[in-house]
Amino acid sequence: MIMIVLRLVGWVAVWLGSLFLMVATPRWIGWVFLPLLVYATFRAVIQLPHFRSSIYIQRVLWQYPWQLLTGVPRGRNKHPQVEQDEMWFEFPNPEKPEEQIPLLFLANMRTFWWMRRFGTTRTKPELKAQIEPLWFAGDPRFIAVVAATGRRGSAPRRLHLLYQRTATGRRGIEPTGWNASPAALERARRAGAHVPDAAPSQPPSY
Repeated sequence: MIMIVLRLVGWVAVWLGSLFLMVATPRWIGWVFLPLLVYATFRAVIQLPHFRSSIYIQRVLWQYPWQLLTGVPRGRNKHPQVEQDEMWFEFPNPEKPEEQIPLLFLANMRTFWWMRRFGTTRTKPELKAQIEPLWFAGDPRFIAVVAATGRRGSAPRRLHLLYQRTATGRRGIEPTGWNASPAALERARRAGAHVPDAAPSQPPSY
């Protein structure tokens, strides 16, 4: 979170500095700073989604403790229960451990690192081992954070936000309660998920 904020502030500062130099120097010199201005604009813009994700990650970690999980089912092909063709993890329903719930890795610029470690038959074992065991915090019915094990195995790194589409609050997508208890719904709400006031009688259809 701190590093993302520092990167955003840094690139905004570079953008302002480049703009100042373009205005304060003779025109023929000012053009030299145009590529830096354009590049700083690009880098600042791509930091904004990461900044938003970091806020949600922090909210999840305020509500849910880290767990170290081993043998978590995962795949790079389309999960049979979902429509999107994305990478996925499966986690047990906190209130029905026998029920496995898929959480998707919706594609963005930060999923490439995870994609390499999800693996195929040709993936090196040492790459796969970087996400085994897996750090997990959250409720797979709504919103969660996953992370890889640090080099010394003592702290999570490469934190990544996962969420159900029904918990995003996007227009036209109704939130789903998964028959969760009122306490679980309230906890997910505090973590930033959009949840109904009362859980419906059936789990969502993907």
